[in-house]
Amino acid sequence: MSKFNKESGAINPALTQAITEARLSRRGLMKLLSAGAVMSTGLVGFPETSFAAETPVKGGKLRAAFANASATDTLDPAKGNNSGDYSRQYMFYSGLTELDKSLTVQPALAESWHSDDGITWQLVLRKGVNFHNGQPLTSKDVIYSLSRHKDPAVASNAFKLAEQFKTFTAVNDSEVKLELSQANFDLPFMLSSAPFLIVPDGTKDFSKGIGTGPFVLKEFQPGLRTVGTRNPNYFKPGLPHLDEVELLGVTDQAARVNGLFSGDLHIVSTLTASDCKRIKASSDFAVLESKSGMYTNLIVRTDLKPGSNEDFVLAMKYLQPREMLVKTVLQGYGDVSNDTPVPPWHPLYNADLKPRALDVEKAKFHLQKAGMTGQTVEIITTPNIEGSVEGGQLIQQFAAQAGLKVKVRRVPYDGYWSTHWTKDPIGYGSINPRPTLDMLFSQFYLSSAPNNESGWKNPQFDQLVVAARGERDQAKRKQMYGDMQTLIYDHCGTIIPTFISANDGYSKKVKGVEAWPTGMMMGYRFHEFAWLTA
Repeated sequence: MSKFNKESGAINPALTQAITEARLSRRGLMKLLSAGAVMSTGLVGFPETSFAAETPVKGGKLRAAFANASATDTLDPAKGNNSGDYSRQYMFYSGLTELDKSLTVQPALAESWHSDDGITWQLVLRKGVNFHNGQPLTSKDVIYSLSRHKDPAVASNAFKLAEQFKTFTAVNDSEVKLELSQANFDLPFMLSSAPFLIVPDGTKDFSKGIGTGPFVLKEFQPGLRTVGTRNPNYFKPGLPHLDEVELLGVTDQAARVNGLFSGDLHIVSTLTASDCKRIKASSDFAVLESKSGMYTNLIVRTDLKPGSNEDFVLAMKYLQPREMLVKTVLQGYGDVSNDTPVPPWHPLYNADLKPRALDVEKAKFHLQKAGMTGQTVEIITTPNIEGSVEGGQLIQQFAAQAGLKVKVRRVPYDGYWSTHWTKDPIGYGSINPRPTLDMLFSQFYLSSAPNNESGWKNPQFDQLVVAARGERDQAKRKQMYGDMQTLIYDHCGTIIPTFISANDGYSKKVKGVEAWPTGMMMGYRFHEFAWLTA
């Protein structure tokens, strides 16, 4: 983990290990700050200005900390898989479209798009846009950026989504014709997501982060930090406001919050409920709560024992203390879920599927049917997945009353996603919001999805996913998505007890930030809109 690209230089392995093993204390963070190992300078300097807070101030350097940090941190949009990856990628790259805070699709690199049938799409590119290296944006860059996800050798996280892309045609330098294998009227929403950010034609080396985004890469040290400077040629007039942004990966919760209070950090992600209470008690800091579709889920593999027995899965659903998790663990920063990945506020939510109440007797009945009474199972948890440790411990208590012995094993966060996620018979996952239900279902629930967490396979569900993409009638579409949620509710092994608000803490010297339902830190794009004032 000590070897990085040549521009970054060598990193002390002990520093990286301290972060990834969640051992970075307040004292440890300060040591890194003063040594310049994580921060490029000492304490934060704010620009002096007499402007009112509501008037964007130009200049200044903002430091932010995410809870993710590992040697696999990436600038390749095809490989991003966590909030830290998404945020750094939105710093340096732009998409053809983007979502605003009302989840409305807005033009970005594509100034317009059109399709009569949902299959053939015309994308007209914005003229006069250049990459950070001065190269002009053309249709070739768009075709390369989208088509690379179809190459199995790339191992893109959007591989299943990109299977829809049938042919690309460069009509001219500023127009692309994209033909899909089947109709999908959600395409403009899909193109706003991080995997489909646009890179220069032929890019193989992503360590330089060359894109058309609001910041130009200055430094990238996987597992530690990313630094970007303002792109003076950004295609959006007046943006960004900041001269420089530094993103840090700090996995230790206390270190992030203490760094915020000390002034070493301006904004931090992934607050616990107790952190929120502490920050709200201060007059100098605030909490940014974003209601979204983010959730922590208990994954019961349905292709392995004991999850291959539907009665066992149903018993685990009846052992979820949903209200208790929201009230005690989340302290109100969340909503009860019904085990489907669709939040209650979503327009396609199936309100007929009521959350199962905690019911030890029903759990006992289904455990007996599954032949699991008196048996022992293990639930794998990790501290950095919010609510997983507490959720596992609560299940352990109630399962004992139902006749099931549960062992809760905590494992280090470093390596969790590659070693444990989707591999353990029973363990936890954490899913960030997706722009559309089609993306969510295609990436995590389709039988053939690479991230099908519970190994669930349902041909009827698969058919409905494809059919709904091409359905323009909103009433019929709602019915289709309602039917898909019913199948998940009744049969799937991913158990979602709650939706979790994305809670970020920030200094009140940071302005321009607001809640976006697309994810934490303004949908991972806070750096484009934020500014600093004294």
